[in-house]
Amino acid sequence: MSPTPQGVAHQEARARVAEATARAARGAWRQIDRDHIYESWLILLARVLAIVSGGQLAAARATEPWLMALLGVDPDQAESDHLNPAALTGVDGGGRPLAEVLMAPMWAALRLVTQGKPVAQSMAHGQVLLDVVVKTAVADAGRAADLVGMASRPGVTSYIRVVEAGACSRCLILAGREYGVSTAFLRHPRCHCGMEPVTRDHQPTAQDPRKVFDAMSEAQKRRTFGEAAVKAIEAGADIAQVVNARRGMATATVFGRRVLATSEGITRRGIAGQRLKNFQKSPGQRFGSATTSRMRARVPRLMPEEIFRLADDREHALRLLRQHSFIV
Repeated sequence: MSPTPQGVAHQEARARVAEATARAARGAWRQIDRDHIYESWLILLARVLAIVSGGQLAAARATEPWLMALLGVDPDQAESDHLNPAALTGVDGGGRPLAEVLMAPMWAALRLVTQGKPVAQSMAHGQVLLDVVVKTAVADAGRAADLVGMASRPGVTSYIRVVEAGACSRCLILAGREYGVSTAFLRHPRCHCGMEPVTRDHQPTAQDPRKVFDAMSEAQKRRTFGEAAVKAIEAGADIAQVVNARRGMATATVFGRRVLATSEGITRRGIAGQRLKNFQKSPGQRFGSATTSRMRARVPRLMPEEIFRLADDREHALRLLRQHSFIV
């Protein structure tokens, strides 16, 4: 089995709370007087703060019923060690006051206006940022509650990552990873991924990134990974290698041609570095990285886009995918 239906339902319910909260905040944003952006947002801020804090509280309060339904009573849990949902409201995931964070969309819109951008365009940009801030704050409060709730139960030893439907590529390769219960949850803005506790009696089967990929529609695959990366994965490339390589993606000149390449994984310890070989040690600036003295392969690591563009046929593409460690 994959993560339990309760875990998926808990995750989806939190996403709905985040969406509803963001929708209410957008309603307040549309009431801004565009001739007096700063002053009118200050007037609306108390209302928006109450909206977002309420969303955070709703997300945090869902943790205890979820854990109780999933795991039952933990006989070793101290009576005083239960989650306090209210403690997770009023701040963002980084601990900054929510009122301060909610000023950012207004400042972003105002900055664009002062730069001469159309007011409508500036306000739309601010609304997008507000949406990110609100959804992230609500999701973070819910995940923090989950971590606190699990940590308060001695029977919970770890948790596995549960990716959301339509998760980004960076999240998808983490699907099913197991972490200690005291390990912070890796997330990005607007991330709605969740977690499922692991105990001696409750051991859900972790999600397999490849199976998640295979279950996606063609449109979802292209949107999440890009067309060339999808071709590489379907040809047998390792999903993690494809996604991680894109972190260091840049352009390089190889035999007189400009190609997409990456600096990820080309050290002596990296799989691609071991296959490309021909190392060099350079203390100065070089392709795809900051100053360092680590040994890296001289040959740039081609991206899947370039491999499929340059390959003569499928066998050639597979050979290059193996050489550049997208197939391991």
